[in-house]
Amino acid sequence: MHLDEIMELDGKYYMNTFGSRTPVCFQYGKGINLWDTEGRKYTDFYAGVAVSALGHSHPKLVNAIKEQAERFLHCANLYYIEPQAKLAKLLVESSCADRVFFANSGAEANEGAIKLARMFFSKKGMPHKYEIITMKKSFHGRTLNTLAATGQEKFHAHLKPLPPGFKYAPLNDIDALKAAITDSTCAVMLEPIQGEGGVNPADIEFMKGVRKLCDEKELLLILDEIQTGIGRTGKLFAYEHFGIEPDIFTLAKALGGGVPIGALCAKEFVASAFEPGDHGSTFGGNPLACAAGLAVMDVVFGDRLAENAAAVGSHLIQKLSALKQKYSFIKEIRGKGLIVGIEFSLEIASDVKNKCFERGYLIGSIGSNILRLLPPLIVATEDIDSFISTFDSILSKII
Repeated sequence: MHLDEIMELDGKYYMNTFGSRTPVCFQYGKGINLWDTEGRKYTDFYAGVAVSALGHSHPKLVNAIKEQAERFLHCANLYYIEPQAKLAKLLVESSCADRVFFANSGAEANEGAIKLARMFFSKKGMPHKYEIITMKKSFHGRTLNTLAATGQEKFHAHLKPLPPGFKYAPLNDIDALKAAITDSTCAVMLEPIQGEGGVNPADIEFMKGVRKLCDEKELLLILDEIQTGIGRTGKLFAYEHFGIEPDIFTLAKALGGGVPIGALCAKEFVASAFEPGDHGSTFGGNPLACAAGLAVMDVVFGDRLAENAAAVGSHLIQKLSALKQKYSFIKEIRGKGLIVGIEFSLEIASDVKNKCFERGYLIGSIGSNILRLLPPLIVATEDIDSFISTFDSILSKII
């Protein structure tokens, strides 16, 4: 179909939740590139919002999906599922978690984390401990509970009353967090690097302070690693940068390489609060998604993609920092590995993003003055240099 036909169908039949989309429809991809209906080639520096960690059509992922699809796609969780058990084992052996539950998305994984934290205290005879403190500018999902956990008022409009039990504190302000704790608090939930909130990294001192505070107050620490997990920050999990371990953490996005999957990961002492009948999912942990997850993890480990993210990400930040010295309207470069934010002092993010698109680069924007770069983990330094050359050219014509 031609693009205009696709746009017409979308405008007539699809709920208008995404507004006027970027006028392009991709037909196929390979590596870090995508091709549209007109045969035009694009370089993907957004990876489907940090999902396509292996780029597009990676042969190991394609083969794993194909082989599992040829066997069977779905099996009820009433029965044992081999890829599910194998992926759970791999995640446990690679992390601080002892148990894993698979969902279909990051929002579902975060719902499970909220549910597990509250159930943990209720089963200990403390049902009054149900409140979770999250961070301002956070984003945890689109369900009602995860929206209530999200510390951005703009996501709460027209949905009140939201589910109760959430309070917000500023990121990197340990005193404000301490002041927010009450007898009702059961957990602190945060992103090691806020993605949708503007690519805002947590400080090492703050993260260590949160862990200490949770230990002192007997609270659970939940880390939302939906966007930062599976190598994006230069470590397999972002919590590794801080020298701490969460009690619960969540994964999604990159874990399936494009196949929907989420993971709720927890230490045994809290995971044991879930007993038969307490939680479940029809599609969660299905054979296809878990086969994809196993393939992704195999490539991430085998090709040392976390290490690549660290090295290439450092190169990207170095090159962007040089542009910051060149252009006074670049206010700040922040991030870690291959999750990078560019904040402008001018409201030009959308314009710059669109100009990048016109030049064949896919990037993201947050609000009016922040750009977000999330290249696939397979990206090379030469790809970064090509992008920087184009980006420099675009910025040179801003003023």
